[in-house]
Amino acid sequence: MKSIKPGRGPSMQGFIGSIATILFGMFWTFMTFSITKDSPIPGSQIFPFFGFVIIGIGIFQAVYHYKNATGKDRMSIVDIVDENEEKDPLNARLRRNEGEKFCPYCGTMVQTSFQFCPSCGKSL
Repeated sequence: MKSIKPGRGPSMQGFIGSIATILFGMFWTFMTFSITKDSPIPGSQIFPFFGFVIIGIGIFQAVYHYKNATGKDRMSIVDIVDENEEKDPLNARLRRNEGEKFCPYCGTMVQTSFQFCPSCGKSL
């Protein structure tokens, strides 16, 4: 049985939130076009274009979150898995060796015999 990775949840929630943002942007655009089309106030026709900005941001975020949720080297604050199950992309970026131990809270290198981090004081 294949287990679900813990990091997928927040990214999928972000994806769903991005879809809601796109829908809100469409609603905003249509409603403000209908409200301001006959407005006598000069410049009030600019308000519908904010909807296009909201839609663009929503599309960008939806693509980002979907790629992060389904990608191999996804990043998530709550993505806690064993190193043998899935390699940590942060270790590769920071060029950390596999024998080294780091504090999961502040990232300080600690000895394997330490029970508390000397930098932040949290329990290892």
